Amino acid sequence: MEAIDVGFLSLLPPIIAIGLALITKEVISSLIIGILSGTFIYSAFTADGVINIIVKTIETTVTLMSSKLADNIAIVIFLCFLGCLVVVVTKAGGSKAYGEWASKKIKSRASAQLATSALGALIFIDDYFNCLTVGTVMRPVTDKYKISHAKLAYIIDATAAPVCIIAPVSSWAASVISQMGDTGLNGMDSFVRSIPFNLYALLTIVMVVVLSVSKLDFGPMEKYEYIARKTGNLNYSKSNAVSSSSSDELENLEISPKGKVRDLVIPIIALIIFSILSMLYVGGYFEGGMTIAEGFGNTDAGPSLALSSFAALIVAFFLFIPRKIITFRTFMDGMGEGVKSMTGAIIILTLAWTISGVCRDLLSTGPYVSNIVATSNMPTMLIPAIIFVVAGFLSFSMGTSWGTFGILIPIIASICEAVAPELTIISLSATLAGSVFGDHCSPISDTTILSSTGASCNHIDHVSTQIPYSVTVAACSLLGYIVAGFTKNLIATWIVSAGALVIIMVALHKAAVKGEEE
Repeated sequence: MEAIDVGFLSLLPPIIAIGLALITKEVISSLIIGILSGTFIYSAFTADGVINIIVKTIETTVTLMSSKLADNIAIVIFLCFLGCLVVVVTKAGGSKAYGEWASKKIKSRASAQLATSALGALIFIDDYFNCLTVGTVMRPVTDKYKISHAKLAYIIDATAAPVCIIAPVSSWAASVISQMGDTGLNGMDSFVRSIPFNLYALLTIVMVVVLSVSKLDFGPMEKYEYIARKTGNLNYSKSNAVSSSSSDELENLEISPKGKVRDLVIPIIALIIFSILSMLYVGGYFEGGMTIAEGFGNTDAGPSLALSSFAALIVAFFLFIPRKIITFRTFMDGMGEGVKSMTGAIIILTLAWTISGVCRDLLSTGPYVSNIVATSNMPTMLIPAIIFVVAGFLSFSMGTSWGTFGILIPIIASICEAVAPELTIISLSATLAGSVFGDHCSPISDTTILSSTGASCNHIDHVSTQIPYSVTVAACSLLGYIVAGFTKNLIATWIVSAGALVIIMVALHKAAVKGEEE
């Protein structure tokens, strides 16, 4: 199937899917309708006759979905193995023991949220790994202090992609560095220089810390947190049963009383170590002739994470069975339950990959938007701000950061080289920041979906409570990029953007509290 140019129609599938998801609070049917609308548009332009168009719509949908699932099967295997690991560790009592231990060390809601943020920042290798691991480890602790699952999902999401995109050694950095290198720039040098100007990622981390140590929640999140504190109801809304299935499965597990803290810590540490080694192995580092950075740059995150999660599962087996923490039968039953617990996430991810494929592989959504940027004759000092908006819109529509900066980086590099070389690094930073922003709040983003899964939070609840926070940071980032375009000064940029963030957060919190009192 070859991509075709359908102009503005290429934007309809994501608009339909996102709009329906926000209106109906049901993400699966919304994604299916969005996919079918896109394949129908493609078929209408490439087939003749009503019957042929209908048949080709179904055929294209099935073919594309099969292709995307095949391309990402390693991620599906990783999710299955990670689900197995979560369940067997839970059955062994490791999660319960860690929760009891952490509860003695963590004495407040603020400490619980900060500890969750810190763990998210430490697991910077890959966002998929981050989303599910942080939720698994910290949920028992945050539950004790009545932190809503929506807030937990936000903390997980806000310390996944925003951290990965500023970590020089991560699967995200590897992708960006390789693409920057393809434009003729020094990939690693350009990436490192772009970090201070990656306002959305850095301000998001600042916002997480501020929200953790204060009570400045606003928007829908303020309501969810208020209900969690007053009633203990951590999932205020459960309109999407599929998204909550993982939580329901884990709550019904029979837990061994013999579990120790090490029964959680050792498998998690093994998972981290094996993830690093697997990424280097898949990237060819151990064959010699390359640096560690090049090894990460050449890796494929899917197979790497599948290998590491399987290896961690083997570690868990030999940690639990010989000590008779759980029986062999219980361990194998846990494998099946673990795969079942990930069914909802896999279904939504498959649909999200498919609609992304509709936009990228069939309807040329990316080239359509990027062409508008390239031909707009924008004022040079506004290039970073405009690029941030375009990247955010494109990433939100397609549900992918990688696809967005993969499309825009070559275009932005060539535009800046021709009209504003002094803005190249700032503009590339704006591209990365906008890509993360759109991905961060898109209902069809894989990291958004996995954050919901990791926190056992209803997916639409996570989206609706996170968007006000994401948009607030994005607005301050946009203001910062306007300043950066005029001044090229990092300090002035940060004074304006960070100052605006604090002022807006305080104002919105006061408005939320006042509205609640009335």
